[in-house]
Amino acid sequence: MSTSYNRIAYEALEVCNGVTMDAVEAAIGRAKPTPGATAADVGAGNAAVAIRMAEVFGLKVTAIEYDPVMAGLARERIAAAGVDVALAVGAAADVLADLPPLDLITALGTTNVNGEGRPTPEAGFAFLKTRLKPGGHLLWGDLVWIAEPPAPLRQIAEATNQYTDDTGWKDSAEAAGFEVVWSEVSPQDVFDAYAAAADTAARDWLAAHPDAPEAATVQAVADRVKMVLEFGRPFIGFGLYLLKAKA
Repeated sequence: MSTSYNRIAYEALEVCNGVTMDAVEAAIGRAKPTPGATAADVGAGNAAVAIRMAEVFGLKVTAIEYDPVMAGLARERIAAAGVDVALAVGAAADVLADLPPLDLITALGTTNVNGEGRPTPEAGFAFLKTRLKPGGHLLWGDLVWIAEPPAPLRQIAEATNQYTDDTGWKDSAEAAGFEVVWSEVSPQDVFDAYAAAADTAARDWLAAHPDAPEAATVQAVADRVKMVLEFGRPFIGFGLYLLKAKA
């Protein structure tokens, strides 16, 4: 497949999640990274975060992307930016295991971060801690339950990842050996803008390419994502957490 819903949607977004780049950059700044420090962006998507880490903070960044279609977009964006970002295409757990411990890991909306299918929040954090230097930082961002979801919504949303509420993410991070340095749940209008931009990009592509071989799949995914986010609006948010690995 030459394209996909994710590629179409994420090509239209600055950050491939319900958070602004300003918030991501400010959170990374709180870690006070030094130029030349090593970093990995797990689930790099369109590579915007990896590129920003290299451009703004002078970090030595490895962008990790499992989906080869998305990796194609990341490769194009990295080349266009002219920054020194390495792109690794493969499972996050495998790539991270081959890298020496890092100063910083960013992981925003990742899937199967530790190679165990649907890891619990504690298991995902525990694995990522092993890939950081003592005192290294993890910027974690993911779906947050802002209210207890109906069982069908939880079942659909957690088909690939297990989620929790804001307190649950913090407790899980601390249980895995992290200090919670800072956190924020995105304002709902930011999450709404993310969902609307992704849906608009998909609908525009479908209108322009009705006979494309990927059209039926893109349509089905767009409809499913829109349904979940519209039904789940009172329950779904996006949380950003800056965590420091304890020695």
